[in-house]
Amino acid sequence: MYDIRDFVRAVEKTIASHQLATVGAYRRWITQKPDNSRNMGLDPYGCADAANILYTISQFPSGHDEREAWIKTLQSMQDSNTGLFRDNTHVEIHTTAHCIAALELFDALPRYPVNTLSQYKTPEAMEKFLDQLDWQHNPWGDSHRGAGLYVSLVLSQEVSSEWEDRYFDWLYKNTDPETGFLRKGSITQSCNEHDIFPHLAGSFHYLFNQQYARRPLPYPDAMVNSCLEIFNSNCYPLGDSIGFAEIDWVFCLTRSVRQCGHRHSEAVRALMEFTDTYIPFLLELDPMTHDDLNDLHSLFGTMCCLAELQTALPGVIKTERPLRLVLDRRPFI
Repeated sequence: MYDIRDFVRAVEKTIASHQLATVGAYRRWITQKPDNSRNMGLDPYGCADAANILYTISQFPSGHDEREAWIKTLQSMQDSNTGLFRDNTHVEIHTTAHCIAALELFDALPRYPVNTLSQYKTPEAMEKFLDQLDWQHNPWGDSHRGAGLYVSLVLSQEVSSEWEDRYFDWLYKNTDPETGFLRKGSITQSCNEHDIFPHLAGSFHYLFNQQYARRPLPYPDAMVNSCLEIFNSNCYPLGDSIGFAEIDWVFCLTRSVRQCGHRHSEAVRALMEFTDTYIPFLLELDPMTHDDLNDLHSLFGTMCCLAELQTALPGVIKTERPLRLVLDRRPFI
Protein backbone atom coordinates (compact mmCIF):
# COMPACT_ATOMS: atom_id res chain seq x y z
CA MET A 1 0.00 0.00 0.00
CA TYR A 2 1.11 3.53 -0.77
CA ASP A 3 0.13 6.17 1.79
CA ILE A 4 -0.08 9.52 -0.04
CA ARG A 5 -1.93 11.46 2.66
CA ASP A 6 1.01 13.81 3.23
CA PHE A 7 1.29 14.39 -0.51
CA VAL A 8 -2.40 15.33 -0.71
CA ARG A 9 -2.01 17.71 2.24
CA ALA A 10 0.91 19.33 0.45
CA VAL A 11 -1.25 19.70 -2.66
CA GLU A 12 -3.89 21.48 -0.59
CA LYS A 13 -1.20 23.88 0.66
CA THR A 14 -0.04 24.43 -2.91
CA ILE A 15 -3.55 25.48 -3.94
CA ALA A 16 -3.70 27.93 -1.05
CA SER A 17 -0.34 29.44 -2.04
CA HIS A 18 -1.69 30.26 -5.52
CA GLN A 19 -4.79 32.10 -4.32
CA LEU A 20 -5.15 35.78 -5.11
CA ALA A 21 -7.18 38.37 -3.19
CA THR A 22 -10.59 37.52 -4.71
CA VAL A 23 -12.48 34.31 -3.88
CA GLY A 24 -12.00 31.83 -6.71
CA ALA A 25 -9.12 33.84 -8.21
CA TYR A 26 -5.89 31.91 -8.69
CA ARG A 27 -2.63 32.21 -10.54
CA ARG A 28 -1.30 29.18 -12.36
CA TRP A 29 2.32 29.56 -11.20
CA ILE A 30 4.07 31.08 -8.20
CA THR A 31 7.53 31.33 -9.76
CA GLN A 32 8.41 33.27 -12.89
CA LYS A 33 10.65 32.02 -15.69
CA PRO A 34 13.83 33.97 -16.55
CA ASP A 35 12.21 35.15 -19.78
CA ASN A 36 9.13 36.47 -17.88
CA SER A 37 6.85 34.41 -20.11
CA ARG A 38 4.44 33.32 -17.39
CA ASN A 39 1.25 35.15 -16.49
CA MET A 40 1.61 35.67 -12.76
CA GLY A 41 -1.84 37.19 -12.27
CA LEU A 42 -5.39 35.92 -12.63
CA ASP A 43 -5.21 32.96 -14.97
CA PRO A 44 -7.96 30.78 -16.50
CA TYR A 45 -5.97 27.59 -15.89
CA GLY A 46 -5.08 28.72 -12.38
CA CYS A 47 -8.75 29.23 -11.52
CA ALA A 48 -10.13 26.20 -13.36
CA ASP A 49 -7.47 23.83 -12.06
CA ALA A 50 -7.73 25.06 -8.49
CA ALA A 51 -11.42 24.12 -8.67
CA ASN A 52 -10.59 20.81 -10.36
CA ILE A 53 -8.00 19.82 -7.78
CA LEU A 54 -10.15 20.87 -4.83
CA TYR A 55 -12.91 18.69 -6.26
CA THR A 56 -10.43 15.81 -6.62
CA ILE A 57 -9.34 15.96 -2.98
CA SER A 58 -12.87 16.59 -1.59
CA GLN A 59 -12.14 20.17 -0.55
CA PHE A 60 -14.51 21.72 -3.08
CA PRO A 61 -16.28 24.97 -2.10
CA SER A 62 -19.63 24.17 -0.49
CA GLY A 63 -21.11 27.42 0.82
CA HIS A 64 -23.55 29.25 -1.46
CA ASP A 65 -21.82 32.64 -1.30
CA GLU A 66 -18.39 31.12 -1.84
CA ARG A 67 -19.58 29.09 -4.80
CA GLU A 68 -21.23 32.14 -6.35
CA ALA A 69 -17.96 34.05 -6.01
CA TRP A 70 -16.07 31.22 -7.77
CA ILE A 71 -18.62 31.19 -10.57
CA LYS A 72 -18.38 34.96 -11.00
CA THR A 73 -14.59 34.81 -11.18
CA LEU A 74 -14.56 32.04 -13.77
CA GLN A 75 -17.26 33.70 -15.86
CA SER A 76 -15.39 37.02 -15.80
CA MET A 77 -12.65 35.60 -18.04
CA GLN A 78 -15.03 34.89 -20.94
CA ASP A 79 -14.99 37.30 -23.87
CA SER A 80 -18.50 38.70 -24.24
CA ASN A 81 -18.30 38.93 -28.04
CA THR A 82 -16.67 35.64 -29.03
CA GLY A 83 -17.74 33.61 -26.01
CA LEU A 84 -14.21 32.21 -25.79
CA PHE A 85 -11.80 31.97 -22.87
CA ARG A 86 -8.20 32.75 -23.84
CA ASP A 87 -4.72 31.92 -22.58
CA ASN A 88 -1.40 32.01 -24.42
CA THR A 89 -0.43 28.45 -23.47
CA HIS A 90 -3.26 26.60 -25.28
CA VAL A 91 -5.52 27.01 -28.28
CA GLU A 92 -8.72 28.92 -27.52
CA ILE A 93 -11.00 25.89 -27.82
CA HIS A 94 -8.98 24.08 -25.15
CA THR A 95 -9.09 27.02 -22.74
CA THR A 96 -12.79 27.52 -23.41
CA ALA A 97 -13.67 23.87 -22.84
CA HIS A 98 -11.49 23.74 -19.73
CA CYS A 99 -13.19 26.74 -18.12
CA ILE A 100 -16.69 25.63 -19.09
CA ALA A 101 -15.93 22.19 -17.61
CA ALA A 102 -14.78 23.86 -14.38
CA LEU A 103 -18.02 25.85 -14.26
CA GLU A 104 -19.96 22.59 -14.58
CA LEU A 105 -18.52 21.48 -11.24
CA PHE A 106 -20.49 24.39 -9.74
CA ASP A 107 -23.62 23.44 -11.74
CA ALA A 108 -23.07 26.67 -13.68
CA LEU A 109 -22.94 27.73 -17.32
CA PRO A 110 -20.77 30.30 -19.07
CA ARG A 111 -22.21 33.81 -18.99
CA TYR A 112 -22.31 34.23 -22.79
CA PRO A 113 -22.98 31.93 -25.75
CA VAL A 114 -19.87 30.49 -27.39
CA ASN A 115 -20.47 32.61 -30.49
CA THR A 116 -17.24 31.86 -32.35
CA LEU A 117 -18.06 28.14 -32.33
CA SER A 118 -21.64 28.64 -33.52
CA GLN A 119 -20.46 28.00 -37.09
CA TYR A 120 -20.05 24.32 -36.09
CA LYS A 121 -23.52 23.88 -34.59
CA THR A 122 -24.83 21.95 -37.58
CA PRO A 123 -23.79 18.29 -37.78
CA GLU A 124 -22.41 18.81 -41.28
CA ALA A 125 -20.14 21.67 -40.21
CA MET A 126 -18.99 19.70 -37.16
CA GLU A 127 -18.07 16.69 -39.31
CA LYS A 128 -16.15 18.92 -41.71
CA PHE A 129 -14.32 20.42 -38.74
CA LEU A 130 -13.27 16.96 -37.53
CA ASP A 131 -12.25 15.92 -41.04
CA GLN A 132 -9.78 18.78 -41.42
CA LEU A 133 -7.89 18.19 -38.16
CA ASP A 134 -4.31 16.94 -38.50
CA TRP A 135 -4.86 13.34 -37.47
CA GLN A 136 -1.53 12.13 -38.85
CA HIS A 137 1.09 14.63 -37.75
CA ASN A 138 -0.54 16.37 -34.78
CA PRO A 139 -3.19 14.04 -33.31
CA TRP A 140 -2.35 15.01 -29.71
CA GLY A 141 -2.45 18.76 -30.19
CA ASP A 142 -5.45 18.82 -32.50
CA SER A 143 -7.44 16.58 -30.17
CA HIS A 144 -7.69 19.64 -27.91
CA ARG A 145 -9.75 21.20 -30.70
CA GLY A 146 -11.78 18.13 -31.70
CA ALA A 147 -12.67 17.20 -28.12
CA GLY A 148 -12.91 20.80 -26.95
CA LEU A 149 -15.52 21.61 -29.57
CA TYR A 150 -17.81 18.91 -28.17
CA VAL A 151 -17.31 19.99 -24.56
CA SER A 152 -17.75 23.70 -25.26
CA LEU A 153 -21.02 23.26 -27.11
CA VAL A 154 -22.50 20.34 -25.16
CA LEU A 155 -21.80 21.63 -21.65
CA SER A 156 -23.07 25.04 -22.75
CA GLN A 157 -26.26 23.30 -23.88
CA GLU A 158 -26.02 24.82 -27.36
CA VAL A 159 -26.39 21.71 -29.56
CA SER A 160 -28.99 19.00 -30.03
CA SER A 161 -28.93 15.28 -29.33
CA GLU A 162 -28.79 14.74 -33.09
CA TRP A 163 -25.55 16.76 -33.17
CA GLU A 164 -24.13 14.56 -30.41
CA ASP A 165 -25.18 11.38 -32.24
CA ARG A 166 -23.46 12.55 -35.40
CA TYR A 167 -20.32 13.48 -33.45
CA PHE A 168 -20.01 10.01 -31.93
CA ASP A 169 -20.96 8.29 -35.19
CA TRP A 170 -18.05 10.11 -36.83
CA LEU A 171 -15.66 8.96 -34.10
CA TYR A 172 -16.97 5.40 -34.32
CA LYS A 173 -16.56 5.18 -38.09
CA ASN A 174 -13.09 6.70 -38.00
CA THR A 175 -11.55 4.57 -35.26
CA ASP A 176 -8.71 2.33 -36.38
CA PRO A 177 -9.62 -1.36 -35.80
CA GLU A 178 -5.96 -2.38 -35.44
CA THR A 179 -5.06 0.01 -32.60
CA GLY A 180 -8.39 1.24 -31.23
CA PHE A 181 -7.15 4.80 -31.71
CA LEU A 182 -8.18 7.69 -33.91
CA ARG A 183 -7.96 8.20 -36.84
CA LYS A 184 -8.17 5.25 -39.19
CA GLY A 185 -5.70 5.63 -42.05
CA SER A 186 -3.55 8.17 -40.19
CA ILE A 187 -1.72 6.08 -37.60
CA THR A 188 1.94 5.15 -37.69
CA GLN A 189 2.09 1.96 -35.66
CA SER A 190 5.81 1.79 -34.93
CA CYS A 191 6.19 1.90 -31.18
CA ASN A 192 8.19 4.95 -30.28
CA GLU A 193 7.27 8.16 -28.55
CA HIS A 194 7.03 10.13 -31.80
CA ASP A 195 4.65 7.73 -33.54
CA ILE A 196 2.08 5.69 -31.64
CA PHE A 197 1.86 7.55 -28.31
CA PRO A 198 0.54 10.84 -29.73
CA HIS A 199 -2.34 8.81 -31.20
CA LEU A 200 -3.07 7.36 -27.75
CA ALA A 201 -2.92 10.82 -26.16
CA GLY A 202 -5.13 12.26 -28.87
CA SER A 203 -7.64 9.42 -28.59
CA PHE A 204 -7.78 9.96 -24.81
CA HIS A 205 -9.47 13.32 -25.39
CA TYR A 206 -12.24 11.77 -27.44
CA LEU A 207 -12.46 8.81 -25.05
CA PHE A 208 -13.46 11.01 -22.12
CA ASN A 209 -16.23 12.47 -24.26
CA GLN A 210 -17.41 8.95 -25.09
CA GLN A 211 -17.27 7.99 -21.42
CA TYR A 212 -19.25 11.07 -20.39
CA ALA A 213 -21.98 10.32 -22.93
CA ARG A 214 -21.95 6.58 -22.05
CA ARG A 215 -21.05 5.64 -25.62
CA PRO A 216 -19.39 2.31 -26.50
CA LEU A 217 -15.92 2.07 -27.94
CA PRO A 218 -15.83 0.37 -31.34
CA TYR A 219 -12.62 -1.61 -30.66
CA PRO A 220 -11.88 -1.64 -26.93
CA ASP A 221 -9.88 -4.87 -27.17
CA ALA A 222 -7.57 -3.26 -29.72
CA MET A 223 -7.10 -0.26 -27.42
CA VAL A 224 -6.17 -2.61 -24.57
CA ASN A 225 -3.59 -4.31 -26.79
CA SER A 226 -2.12 -0.97 -27.85
CA CYS A 227 -1.88 0.36 -24.29
CA LEU A 228 -0.14 -2.78 -23.07
CA GLU A 229 2.25 -2.79 -26.03
CA ILE A 230 3.20 0.85 -25.37
CA PHE A 231 3.91 0.05 -21.72
CA ASN A 232 5.63 -3.30 -22.16
CA SER A 233 7.91 -2.04 -24.92
CA ASN A 234 8.74 1.14 -22.99
CA CYS A 235 8.32 3.16 -26.16
CA TYR A 236 7.22 6.26 -24.27
CA PRO A 237 8.56 7.44 -20.88
CA LEU A 238 5.82 7.04 -18.28
CA GLY A 239 5.92 7.53 -14.53
CA ASP A 240 8.63 10.15 -14.21
CA SER A 241 6.90 13.42 -15.06
CA ILE A 242 4.24 15.83 -13.80
CA GLY A 243 1.51 16.39 -16.35
CA PHE A 244 -0.97 14.53 -18.50
CA ALA A 245 0.81 11.72 -20.37
CA GLU A 246 0.32 9.37 -17.44
CA ILE A 247 -3.42 9.91 -17.09
CA ASP A 248 -3.76 9.59 -20.87
CA TRP A 249 -2.26 6.09 -20.80
CA VAL A 250 -3.90 4.97 -17.55
CA PHE A 251 -7.38 6.15 -18.56
CA CYS A 252 -7.19 4.58 -22.03
CA LEU A 253 -6.20 1.25 -20.48
CA THR A 254 -8.65 1.22 -17.56
CA ARG A 255 -11.67 2.37 -19.54
CA SER A 256 -11.09 0.06 -22.50
CA VAL A 257 -10.63 -2.92 -20.16
CA ARG A 258 -13.79 -1.89 -18.35
CA GLN A 259 -15.79 -2.20 -21.58
CA CYS A 260 -14.49 -5.55 -22.78
CA GLY A 261 -12.52 -7.33 -20.03
CA HIS A 262 -9.80 -8.18 -22.55
CA ARG A 263 -6.45 -9.12 -20.92
CA HIS A 264 -7.75 -7.92 -17.57
CA SER A 265 -5.12 -9.59 -15.39
CA GLU A 266 -2.31 -8.31 -17.62
CA ALA A 267 -3.73 -4.82 -17.45
CA VAL A 268 -3.86 -4.91 -13.64
CA ARG A 269 -0.24 -6.10 -13.53
CA ALA A 270 0.82 -3.28 -15.85
CA LEU A 271 -1.04 -0.69 -13.77
CA MET A 272 0.59 -2.03 -10.61
CA GLU A 273 4.04 -2.00 -12.16
CA PHE A 274 3.45 1.55 -13.32
CA THR A 275 2.24 2.56 -9.84
CA ASP A 276 5.36 1.06 -8.28
CA THR A 277 7.40 3.53 -10.31
CA TYR A 278 5.08 6.52 -10.36
CA ILE A 279 4.20 7.00 -6.71
CA PRO A 280 7.76 6.65 -5.34
CA PHE A 281 8.79 9.22 -7.96
CA LEU A 282 6.10 11.63 -6.74
CA LEU A 283 6.84 11.12 -3.06
CA GLU A 284 10.50 11.99 -3.56
CA LEU A 285 9.63 15.45 -4.87
CA ASP A 286 9.25 18.56 -2.72
CA PRO A 287 5.75 19.85 -3.52
CA MET A 288 6.56 23.32 -2.20
CA THR A 289 9.59 23.90 -4.44
CA HIS A 290 9.20 21.62 -7.47
CA ASP A 291 8.38 23.84 -10.44
CA ASP A 292 6.05 21.40 -12.21
CA LEU A 293 4.13 20.65 -9.01
CA ASN A 294 3.64 24.40 -8.63
CA ASP A 295 2.05 24.60 -12.09
CA LEU A 296 -1.59 24.01 -11.19
CA HIS A 297 -2.40 22.69 -14.65
CA SER A 298 0.38 20.08 -14.63
CA LEU A 299 -0.43 19.21 -11.02
CA PHE A 300 -4.05 18.63 -11.99
CA GLY A 301 -2.98 16.04 -14.57
CA THR A 302 -1.04 14.19 -11.89
CA MET A 303 -3.96 14.27 -9.46
CA CYS A 304 -6.25 12.86 -12.17
CA CYS A 305 -3.86 9.97 -12.67
CA LEU A 306 -3.74 9.21 -8.95
CA ALA A 307 -7.54 9.28 -8.76
CA GLU A 308 -7.93 6.82 -11.64
CA LEU A 309 -5.24 4.52 -10.24
CA GLN A 310 -6.89 4.49 -6.82
CA THR A 311 -10.13 3.28 -8.39
CA ALA A 312 -8.46 0.75 -10.67
CA LEU A 313 -6.27 -0.74 -7.90
CA PRO A 314 -8.45 -1.04 -4.79
CA GLY A 315 -6.51 -0.94 -1.53
CA VAL A 316 -3.23 0.17 -3.10
CA ILE A 317 -3.38 3.97 -2.62
CA LYS A 318 -4.37 5.36 0.79
CA THR A 319 -5.86 8.84 1.24
CA GLU A 320 -8.00 10.46 3.93
CA ARG A 321 -10.90 10.57 1.50
CA PRO A 322 -11.17 8.77 -1.83
CA LEU A 323 -9.83 10.86 -4.68
CA ARG A 324 -12.54 11.87 -7.14
CA LEU A 325 -11.82 12.02 -10.86
CA VAL A 326 -13.56 14.98 -12.48
CA LEU A 327 -13.96 12.91 -15.66
CA ASP A 328 -16.45 10.72 -13.81
CA ARG A 329 -18.70 13.78 -13.59
CA ARG A 330 -18.04 15.68 -16.84
CA PRO A 331 -15.58 15.59 -19.75
CA PHE A 332 -12.36 17.49 -20.35
CA ILE A 333 -9.02 17.92 -18.65
